[in-house]
Amino acid sequence: MQNRVLLVEDDDELRELLARYLSGQGFTVREAANGRDGLALALGGNCDIVVLDIMLPDINGLEVLRELRRATHLPVVLLTARGDETDRIVGFEVGADDYIPKPCNPRELVARLQAILRRVAWDQKTEMKAERRYGDLRVEPDHRRIYQHDQPLELTATEYEILQVLLAHAGSVVRKTDLMQWALGRRLEAFDRTLDMHMSNLRKKLGGDDSPRIETVRGLGYSYRVPE
Repeated sequence: MQNRVLLVEDDDELRELLARYLSGQGFTVREAANGRDGLALALGGNCDIVVLDIMLPDINGLEVLRELRRATHLPVVLLTARGDETDRIVGFEVGADDYIPKPCNPRELVARLQAILRRVAWDQKTEMKAERRYGDLRVEPDHRRIYQHDQPLELTATEYEILQVLLAHAGSVVRKTDLMQWALGRRLEAFDRTLDMHMSNLRKKLGGDDSPRIETVRGLGYSYRVPE
């Protein structure tokens, strides 16, 4: 079955270029030239992943992402202006799974999309179905949900992957290079702060710095400490 990608981009030339390339790589591509159309198509449930430009002519991509996160955990890759770290930080806070700067390399975009989709497909095939508990957290792999005090945590697909890896190795240090590969499906590159941004969001959702469950082990990686 072909993976279905929704491409939301107002630049006609770039959108058509990316659509042709993605189609040539085996994707089924749907297109939208503005935020409202993109949101409607995404909520329609006929795609597996969304590529979403931030700068759109009606409602911007971050607002589209906010609306999507109220209704779905559909993976979203943002297209951001090169060098604009603010957009990337806000995008992760709102719920993006990954980002790629513009002008983007179509080959890199395909690699990012395939990594996310492989990870989701692998989890659905191999995860243990029985729920697991780690202190006040309860993991339901069958539904890809994590609960804290029996309240669902609103996690993105990538945040879920990161947290379940940390929980599976609770009490031990998970190296950043391994966490990047296992949770995001790609290698850790120099100056790539994607993992740091996701970790910051996870800490906030787990209760902030008042209860530092996720500890940074300087020079190595991260460790999850189960609260007593």
